[in-house]
Amino acid sequence: MTTTNLLRRISRRTQLSILAVIALCMWGGLVLFTYFEQPKSVPTILGVFVLLSIALLCTCTLLIYLISRIILAARAQRPSAAQALREGALTTAWLVFNLLLSTLHSWSIFTTLVSFGIIVVIELLVLGRG
Repeated sequence: MTTTNLLRRISRRTQLSILAVIALCMWGGLVLFTYFEQPKSVPTILGVFVLLSIALLCTCTLLIYLISRIILAARAQRPSAAQALREGALTTAWLVFNLLLSTLHSWSIFTTLVSFGIIVVIELLVLGRG
């Protein structure tokens, strides 16, 4: 059985439940990691960013899916879990990039707006292709 066949057989509710469990585990892991280990060295900061990225990805995907389902409830086309995952990944990349710039003391409003513009252009290109 291939991975795509397995993903087709898992219901949307199960996929969202798995994302919720992963998000809770990652947020809990992030809290425990930062409680017991102060992120002062490069490997610990990297660990914090990895945990934060996974937690944000799952959380953003769930939030985007639920918000788009509420907004698009009257339409015949239901929101796609793959589309929510893509938008969640773009949102996560934007947030983590800005947090990384903040950690490096290089963050500014200009870089935030430019990186947001890049994310919007990427999303428009993907929507125009599909």
